[in-house]
This record gives sequence, structure tokens and C-alpha cells, in this order.
Amino acid sequence: MNTEHPQEHIDHITAFLKTTFSKTGFSSAVIGISGGIDSAVSLALTTLALGADHVYPILLPYGSLNTQGVLDSMLLIQTLNIPLSHIQRIDVKPTVDTISGKEFGMDQLRKGNSIARTRMIYLFDQAKKRNALVVGTENKSEHILGYFTRFGDAASDIEPIAHLYKTEVYAVATALHIPEVIINKAPSAGLWPEQTDEKELGFSYTEADPILEKLIDEKKSMEEIIALGFEKTLVERISHQVEKNSFKHNVPYTLL
Repeated sequence: MNTEHPQEHIDHITAFLKTTFSKTGFSSAVIGISGGIDSAVSLALTTLALGADHVYPILLPYGSLNTQGVLDSMLLIQTLNIPLSHIQRIDVKPTVDTISGKEFGMDQLRKGNSIARTRMIYLFDQAKKRNALVVGTENKSEHILGYFTRFGDAASDIEPIAHLYKTEVYAVATALHIPEVIINKAPSAGLWPEQTDEKELGFSYTEADPILEKLIDEKKSMEEIIALGFEKTLVERISHQVEKNSFKHNVPYTLL
């Protein structure tokens, strides 16, 4: 991991974004903004690469859930000098509630997945309207852990921070002068009240990232990682999370 030199990440990512948008013939970007650190960093990097006049932030709240996230998103948008006319706010609650009606008996997790997928329907529609690409907000930690909704928050045209571990995202956020209220809040997908990543996972990204780096990048076994001094129970829990969600990286399975 490289958390000591975040400017290297910033330069590399903005160059990647400029090249990719130019190569594909697009000049504008649509991005869903939640008020969380991943979407904040992705928005800031995209704005650096394309210019504020070519970026369209989309706020996709579910009713009054995560109202603070909407307020934090507006603060960020103003900080980045993105034109207010570029902002679109779409409440996904009416659509989600239709999908998750009582007759379907959806539990909290299924409804959360429906929220994530509904948001992407609107994002891709807004991108089509503006002849833009959808910029994703997934980081490497979430991807490896399988902590994402297939065809939901993992759906996009381009992913600027998918190669960064969560701790690297925090370092980049600080270098980009993302508002502290965003940096300091607990990571959350905002899919139900008081939901946080760490409550669901059972460990923090600070704990997980060094283990994921050794497990995935360095190809070390659980036994080797434990021998390095990491807590056995934590290594096993993280390894199990990676293993049980590994299918997400391979779907759809085909005969090709």
C-alpha cells in the first residue's frame, strides 16, 4: 500500500481518467454522490481530470434516510465549484418501495440491494441523457471482500479508485482537501438506518487492509500471515469473507 505519497495516486488517476474519456469519445461524467468518502474522492478526481463544467453529481437518497449525506454532498460540490445547475436529486424511495412491496416479503438486506440497483438505473439513464460515462466509486478493499451489490454500486463505466485500498483512499482524500466531516464519518452504504460497513463486516478497514494486502497481493497463506503476528481470529474472519464472496468476481458463469 502507498499511503505516504497520495499525490502519486492523484496524478496517476487523473491521467487515467483523461486518457480514458478521450479514448472513448466522451467528455462528461455522471457520478452518484452519497456524502461518503469513496464517492467524494471519485468526484474530486473526476473534477480534476475533466473540469467542473463536465461533471454531473447525482444525489440519490432513499426518502429522509441519510439526510446528512445529502448535506455533506452539497458541501463537497460547492467546494469543488461544480455548477449548481449540474446537480440532480432523485428520490429513489417511490421506485424502491414499489419493488419491495409487502407482497415480496423483502428483508433489510434484500431491500438494501434493491436500493443500490435502483440508484444505478437512474445513474445510467442520466448518463445517457447527458452523453456521459458513469463513474464508479468502488475501492479495492470492498471489491476483494465482496462488499458490494452486484449490478448495483459495483456497476459503472469507469472506476477511478478500484485499485486503492480503503486506507489509501483516506490518504488521497486528505491530500485532496475533502471536507473533514466526510473524512471523519463512519463508512456506510446508507442502505438502512445506522448501517455501517464495519458493523456488517465485523472488522475495520484499518484492520483488514494489511491482511488483504498480504493475502491477495503477496499471495501469503493464512498460516503465514498469522505467523507475522496478526490475530488468528481476525485473519480467519477476513479470509472467510473473501472466500465466500469470491463468486461475485466471476459472475456470470458461462460455457465460453
